[in-house]
Amino acid sequence: MTFEVELDGKRRAVSVEPTGPGRFRVLLPGDVRRVVRAERTGEFSLSLVLDEGSGAGRELTVAPGPSNGEVLVGLGGRTVAVSVDGRRRRGGADAGRHAAGEQPVVAPMPGRVVRVLVGAGDEVSARQGVVVVEAMKMENELRSPKAGRIKEVAVAPGTLVEAGRVLIVVE
Repeated sequence: MTFEVELDGKRRAVSVEPTGPGRFRVLLPGDVRRVVRAERTGEFSLSLVLDEGSGAGRELTVAPGPSNGEVLVGLGGRTVAVSVDGRRRRGGADAGRHAAGEQPVVAPMPGRVVRVLVGAGDEVSARQGVVVVEAMKMENELRSPKAGRIKEVAVAPGTLVEAGRVLIVVE
């Protein structure tokens, strides 16, 4: 999965590919590649170990930011606002209209599914709400990345989800 991340006014594409339970291959700008092991260490914190075996562990916290699509990331005593997929969110009503192929709707952070707003086979428009996830005592309505038909609903209300879990697939 590729995310567009904006930090300090600069946009960067970051690709994340799961390689196993709690393990990810991350491609950063400049062809920088990392293997990351992620473990949840608290309600709002993750322990990330880069390039397994190197011992370069980092703990960070992630919390919802003040605006849609923004998260607050705390690392080493510093907190910064990071916009994830910011361009698509600001792109207007037809931003996801031309997305090709199946598009997953994934949990942006660990949480609990509160409501599922669609069913398999339902037609949806781009940016239509499809599922509501509660994370850190806030409800977040996740939207369809494109107009299409719901191929799969992989969760039900009450389901606990980890960050990155596929909740719904739109085709």
